Amino acid sequence: MKRFHVHAYVADLQASITFYSKLFGAEPTRVETDYAKWMLDDPRLNFAISARGREPGIDHLGFQADSEEELAELKERAESADVALLDEGTTTCCYSRSNKHWVTDPQGIAWEHFHTLDSVPVFNEKSAEPGDPSACCAPKVTGKPVGIAVKPASSCC
Repeated sequence: MKRFHVHAYVADLQASITFYSKLFGAEPTRVETDYAKWMLDDPRLNFAISARGREPGIDHLGFQADSEEELAELKERAESADVALLDEGTTTCCYSRSNKHWVTDPQGIAWEHFHTLDSVPVFNEKSAEPGDPSACCAPKVTGKPVGIAVKPASSCC
């Protein structure tokens, strides 16, 4: 069974950990100096936050597969959407080694599909330095924004 994934950048990691722990009624399953993740079962959600020098807000959405077969199914669906697919294969990101690929929807929102293989001690194999914006998980797409714009809080939806 797949798990929905959301990754957000935050300005204050500790304040965000406190907030989300209360909101979810659970402590994070992993905490690093620049990152925290909750693996919730109700709803099935992989919610991650990081403080890595980027603008606060949602970075990307995705699905975490429980098996390579589920990941292959997600890849087939993404390819049928007739958009460019970035296949990273086995890579390191967000303190995990995973097989993954990316697609970007028509609005420029990045979608990550991945199957986690193992936990690792670095955020990203390209850059392990906290605050390095090049260590972002979501791929950069030329000519299209990646990520979801954060709207200021208001009294209306």
